[in-house]
Amino acid sequence: MTSVVAARAEALKEEVVVAPVREVGCKLSGGRWYSAYDNQYIDGPAALGIDHFVPLAEAWDSGASQWSPAERQAYANDLDAARSLIAVSAKTSRSKADQDPTTWLPPFEGYRCQYIADWIVTKIRWQLSIDTTGKSALAEAAAGCANAPVGVPLAR
Repeated sequence: MTSVVAARAEALKEEVVVAPVREVGCKLSGGRWYSAYDNQYIDGPAALGIDHFVPLAEAWDSGASQWSPAERQAYANDLDAARSLIAVSAKTSRSKADQDPTTWLPPFEGYRCQYIADWIVTKIRWQLSIDTTGKSALAEAAAGCANAPVGVPLAR
């Protein structure tokens, strides 16, 4: 099983724009990442958060509460799909916290359609439900997208 620290490091490596310098003890210095949630470049890994498209609390409420501890750990540290974890500014990661699309969308409007699609794909991939309020919010948010998602998982 991948640890939280290892998952963070892998997500940072996957999304780096300008590679950081690896110092003694594997500490990273410098580097640059793109934060899609707020359309800005972030210098240095300390100013980044690794966000779950579908937050852990939302996953719990929509089916993960029925999973084994190993399944929950696999979800929390999922590196098998690019749509599970994303490096974003710590500020936007904190602003999102455990909210779903009914109460939070990325501040950068140009990324919202991708965010919605990734959120839905993550829900489907992990067989997590979406309640009626969530379906309505997703449909409304996706209405302006050129390639709007046409279906969402069954309501809980």
